[in-house]
Amino acid sequence: MRAILSLGSNIHPRREYIERALDMLSTLPETRLVAKSDLEETEPQDVPAEFAHMKFLNMVAVFDTGLEVHEFSRAMHDIEDRLGRVRLVRNGPRTIDIDLIDFGGMRLQEKELTLPHPRAHLRTFVLSPLSRLGITLPMPIG
Repeated sequence: MRAILSLGSNIHPRREYIERALDMLSTLPETRLVAKSDLEETEPQDVPAEFAHMKFLNMVAVFDTGLEVHEFSRAMHDIEDRLGRVRLVRNGPRTIDIDLIDFGGMRLQEKELTLPHPRAHLRTFVLSPLSRLGITLPMPIG
């Protein structure tokens, strides 16, 4: 299955957190990196005012995986946790943020997981690198 991910960090060392996340994702069973965009520095979106000065590094990565979607999603969150992601403030600073944007065109709407990602089509930091990779997204559910 083809998994499209968005990765971002706004806590230094931003580049290292993203590179470590890519390496960790690549070591998941039956999973390999097939494409990735360049890193881009972007302005934060939808963050509390006190964090508005903390710019992000963002990128998109494409993986082929034999994992089931929920297993892959759990593994992504485990990697975030292992890299020190703390969720004290909604949209607060983060060592690493990994979002599952699309999983083989699957449409899913559950409490824990919605595919395609419901806000990806609104985020330039997702759409711009996807465009440079020649990828278009399906429209969100609803």
